[in-house]
Amino acid sequence: MSISDRLPDYPVNSDFVRKLKSALEGGDEARLRDLICADVRHVDAVIELANDDWMKDPSAPLPPGVLVGLWTLEYKRELTTPLCIAAAQGHTACVRHLLGRGADPDASPGGRGALHEACLGGHTACARLLLQHRADPDLLSAEGLAPLHLCRTAASLGCAQALLEHGASVQLEGGAGRDTPLHVAAQRCLDEHARLYLHHGARVDARNGRGETALSAACGAARRPDEHARCLRLCALLLRRGAAADARDEDERSPLHKACGHARPSLARLLLRHGADAHALDYGGASPLARVLQTAACAPEAEPQLTVQELLNHGSPTVWPDAFPKVLKSCAVVPAVIEVLFNSYPQLRVSESWKEVIPEEVFQMHQAFYRSLFALAHTPRCLQHLCRCAIRKSFGRKCFSLVPLLPLPETLQNYLLLEPEGILH
Repeated sequence: MSISDRLPDYPVNSDFVRKLKSALEGGDEARLRDLICADVRHVDAVIELANDDWMKDPSAPLPPGVLVGLWTLEYKRELTTPLCIAAAQGHTACVRHLLGRGADPDASPGGRGALHEACLGGHTACARLLLQHRADPDLLSAEGLAPLHLCRTAASLGCAQALLEHGASVQLEGGAGRDTPLHVAAQRCLDEHARLYLHHGARVDARNGRGETALSAACGAARRPDEHARCLRLCALLLRRGAAADARDEDERSPLHKACGHARPSLARLLLRHGADAHALDYGGASPLARVLQTAACAPEAEPQLTVQELLNHGSPTVWPDAFPKVLKSCAVVPAVIEVLFNSYPQLRVSESWKEVIPEEVFQMHQAFYRSLFALAHTPRCLQHLCRCAIRKSFGRKCFSLVPLLPLPETLQNYLLLEPEGILH
């Protein structure tokens, strides 16, 4: 019988567990220390913190995990040990006390050991104590995750350093996604973790279960604005260490597809200047430009026109003219995107019927721009615009690098690079 199948020493309805939960919920460190260091009968006691086995009480309402008809039952039981609780809470003195009494550092009745818990909480001192008492640095949890996979916050950098000093493998694949520690760092924008793993020999282009490299994972994760700078540093680090800018995942999406899907111009620029292919198509036939156009209306605050500019200035094909009304319909709320895209054509026939796809409130909000657009319905583009298109065609995918070398005022260079002005001429 496995440890998780045996009766716990302290079941969920016991007086001890009620006191323990009260101390945890109230943040009562002194009471918690007394309970786990003095009141338990033995150091490796199994404690049951939760048990939602509704089968024990047939009159109980079915939990959401039960799909009536399909009979998919989910039974959640949370088992732990005093050492796991102490490590999860960062109580170094308790961890030292329990280890001194012979607690097993690798006991994991609930699926995670004390070292996993210490790393999840970013408790470096606890992690070092456990490792000094021969905790297995590569112990796998019930989900197949090693402690390094649980170093998921900036505070866990010390834990990651301690694990590597004690022989943890930086190449281990973990969990259902088969992520390496470098993938985990990339997904969470932990640039210092990534630097540490690369220093210890992590393979920069290792693939996870979805065919993603760390660079691809970093570009595909949604970011808060305050994380963008860290993500950019991490991606620049990976590229300097030899990451392939065009590595495709199982859906044939490149890092550029993913960066454009989140409308992140600085990241798109970084990838493009490291050779990412602006022409690339994924399995669904979408280009990076299509990805940012799909996102534009959902994230106008990300200034998607800047990403569109980067792509077009690196030689991305523009939208097929007949598809322009669809773009107008989906991106109408971001007229700067329409302007940049419209100016990438030497001449595009404007139809009065396009007005029908623009919501009235959007038209009224951006009247100046849309009036200038429909004023071109029966008028050819100006000579200056045609000259711009001729120069851009000649420079091709090197527009971004050649235009700044031209002996022209900055305003004209910006014009050549499709900088939006708010109206069309």
